[in-house]
Amino acid sequence: MMSICIRHSSVVLPKALNCKSGRDAAAPRSAMSRLAVAGLALTAILIGSACWSHAAMAQIMSYAPAGLEAADPAARADESLAQDENAGLPERLRRAVVSYDTREPAGTVIIDTGNTYLYFILGGGRALRYGVGVGRQGFTWAGTENVSRKAEWPDWIPPAEMVARQPYLPRWVAGGPGNPLGARAMYLGHSSYRIHGTNDPSSIGKFVSSGCIRMTNEDVVDLFSRVQVGARVIVLPKRGGDVATAAPPRNSGQRVSVLVPTSASMASPHPARFGVAGLY
Repeated sequence: MMSICIRHSSVVLPKALNCKSGRDAAAPRSAMSRLAVAGLALTAILIGSACWSHAAMAQIMSYAPAGLEAADPAARADESLAQDENAGLPERLRRAVVSYDTREPAGTVIIDTGNTYLYFILGGGRALRYGVGVGRQGFTWAGTENVSRKAEWPDWIPPAEMVARQPYLPRWVAGGPGNPLGARAMYLGHSSYRIHGTNDPSSIGKFVSSGCIRMTNEDVVDLFSRVQVGARVIVLPKRGGDVATAAPPRNSGQRVSVLVPTSASMASPHPARFGVAGLY
């Protein structure tokens, strides 16, 4: 509460208001005093209103005051992610550092469609390998793109072609744990394709999507933190490429077989896909 202290000062009336009668003169003097007090009170109220705390005004106007901003929605959604989601994956699909011979520089992403692997090149003959879900029959593609942008908990808007095939799909799904794009998305050039998470981890290692590359949310968050906008993404064909053998993974007697696209298939900078484009 704001207390107001007002000192009464003598009010000198103009001569025109001075009357011969003392009683007559006291009446306008009293009226003027009341007007002066009312004016000062109104001024104090206006000043008090202007000095209200920002927090109090925020409560009335329903917005968060400065310094008390709401928690980041993406951070809250991250807290809902299942811990050790990859534990349910087969051993071959779990994230691991492997030996990988390539001429591509560190930071490049190579997707081995046929074996449902994604490699993030670390350099020095090593790569981080992830299990992924890839395009189903008729929706696989091959080529090169660049990561054009990245998003955390992206919204999902099925394209018109997908809605035409599956009219029961929602027209928009807000980002969050229930969104089929999962926790993160990396957009590939100007295409409809993305590397993204999923709310269906059981689809990892399978040919199930409309062309996008799926990862567990745990893995896509990890890859998201490593991949830079502008990074080159190479998608190897499911069939038809030259077969090469990479160096064996560390601490393993196995050798990793990867498909290397022919020069003809890599000539165009844009993906040569098959089937109708899909988002998910």
